[in-house]
Amino acid sequence: MNDSYTEWLVKRKAPASSLIIKAALIALCAVSAFLALTTMFGIIILAAAGAATYYIFQNLNLEFEYLFVNDQITIDKIMGRARRKKAWEGTLGEVQIVAPLDSYILKDYEKPGMKRLDFASHAPNARVYGMIYHGEGGQVTKIVFEPNDKILQHIRQRSPRKVVL
Repeated sequence: MNDSYTEWLVKRKAPASSLIIKAALIALCAVSAFLALTTMFGIIILAAAGAATYYIFQNLNLEFEYLFVNDQITIDKIMGRARRKKAWEGTLGEVQIVAPLDSYILKDYEKPGMKRLDFASHAPNARVYGMIYHGEGGQVTKIVFEPNDKILQHIRQRSPRKVVL
């Protein structure tokens, strides 16, 4: 009965390129609205542009939820605060090390050609950690994430030698 549960939600900061994409989509909608007033074909373009704009706006608003239950780790991607998709799942037993991203210890575990998954917010003052994970088939993955103190304490409680603070 030594179960433990920890979760943390991180909102990803929108990149500068998303502002350009949003402006272009709004301009496309304005042009297609003008075309809809003048031609019948413009109504179809307006409907397609409106649907594309809605879908892309929803996907530019990202959040990540880190969920740690006992030795199970799950990271979900939440798009537009409406749709949830499992981004990554693993076990703490297959984690080699969890350390700050700029730590020299983490760099010792990195290998060339390693797969990298980024689940961080990219906020300027965020505490970003890296996790080296050995998955099925010998696949080595570096997972970038932003745990809070409670998550770090959870990992440290379950596997004290794998956490570097």
